[in-house]
Amino acid sequence: RLHLVTWNVGTASPPPDVTSLLQLDSLGPAMDMYVIGLQEVNSRITNFLSDLAFDDPWSIFFMTVLSPLGYMKLSSVRMQGLLLLIFVKHVHLPFIRDVHTHYTRTGLYGYWGNKGGVTVRMSLYGHTICFMNCHLPAHMENTEQRLDDFEKILEMQFEGENIPNTLDHDWFGDLNFRIADYGIHFVRESINNKRYNLLWEKDQLNMAKKKEAFLQEFIEGPLQFKPTYKFDLYSDVYDTSEKKRKPAWTDRILWRVKNLCQHASKEGGFSEEEQTISVTLNNYISHMSYGISDHKPVTGTFGLEMKPLLSDPLVTLNPEGEWSAEHDVLINYSAVPEFPSSAWDWIGLFKVTFRHVNDYVTYAWVEDDEISSNENSKQVYMSAAEIPDTGGEFLLCYYSNNLQSIVGISQPFQIQPNRTLLGKDLTQEENSWMQKPDNQESRDDF
Repeated sequence: RLHLVTWNVGTASPPPDVTSLLQLDSLGPAMDMYVIGLQEVNSRITNFLSDLAFDDPWSIFFMTVLSPLGYMKLSSVRMQGLLLLIFVKHVHLPFIRDVHTHYTRTGLYGYWGNKGGVTVRMSLYGHTICFMNCHLPAHMENTEQRLDDFEKILEMQFEGENIPNTLDHDWFGDLNFRIADYGIHFVRESINNKRYNLLWEKDQLNMAKKKEAFLQEFIEGPLQFKPTYKFDLYSDVYDTSEKKRKPAWTDRILWRVKNLCQHASKEGGFSEEEQTISVTLNNYISHMSYGISDHKPVTGTFGLEMKPLLSDPLVTLNPEGEWSAEHDVLINYSAVPEFPSSAWDWIGLFKVTFRHVNDYVTYAWVEDDEISSNENSKQVYMSAAEIPDTGGEFLLCYYSNNLQSIVGISQPFQIQPNRTLLGKDLTQEENSWMQKPDNQESRDDF
């Protein structure tokens, strides 16, 4: 289950709550992956430089919301105001590999990043999937420029790399296509009467899909929601400024699944490389309650069905025995024969609510801290001095330097607290209270 968000946030700060945006109150099964594409994230030079050194406020915000629910930030890519974030459930991490990011500038003839696209590509259970968040040129008259820019982004992403044949895309963002020909009064009247179908045939993207071959493989759900641009801030009222912009479906989600049926083998079957992904759109909606910008966010919830080409993790690991902060501990792990191990691989100890791969509590080098090895498994040592005295619920992750990803993850487990140190802390508190001067105590009472 994949939940995709596109939102032009208009340089605003995150809202107080995104429960409905992320469908966290849904009665159905939890999402397996969140793909969040934002446009016009505050990119003033002071903000942008600080965001290069530290996570930007939007990334921190979504990590804060999703990490307690068991999601890790797998990848992110930023190009000025464009931001693409991908979060996944822990259980899928060993089966996501070859994560690559890319960005393409199209603003100011390719020299400025206020327009363009940011992309994340990955292998998911052996199938290649690509997510593209775009912000295309604005204004009614720039349809051809929008199409040219998208075609350029499509051509330039991961240019020169050896990309597998089974390439599947989600394309989304503030694509800025408008409703042509009709006047503002007809458009608004059609919206008020919920007769959106009257506007579909003059939607510039729908019109382009009939003429442009490279667009015809892309699919979009029905536009059964109000146009998402342009609104007065903190309202569901369309633009009342002097410009009175005509409403439009600028914020869109499209997808393409590369069909390889024509490459079926002579025996009538398919090789493993020719397996395709089945994509089902479960809902495609806007969220009118969010008013921090002049755009309303749009979400698409998808079901991805695929035959896993990877069924076993490269590394299996688990804590040896009961762990306590009072003594040194051991980690058992085993790897499949073809695993490309490295001296720079490490095993991290993470809280179960960890946010991203660098959010470890401590780590051990798999070679430097190894204490035993045989054909079936290896053991790695971790010092008690590195383990939190308070204990709690944790998990272990094996990070591969060659693959630049987590390739193994343990089940959550408990670490018992260091009772000796906790006892000392408690005794010190009691002594401090007992030694309090009488006049201090009377002041507190007063």
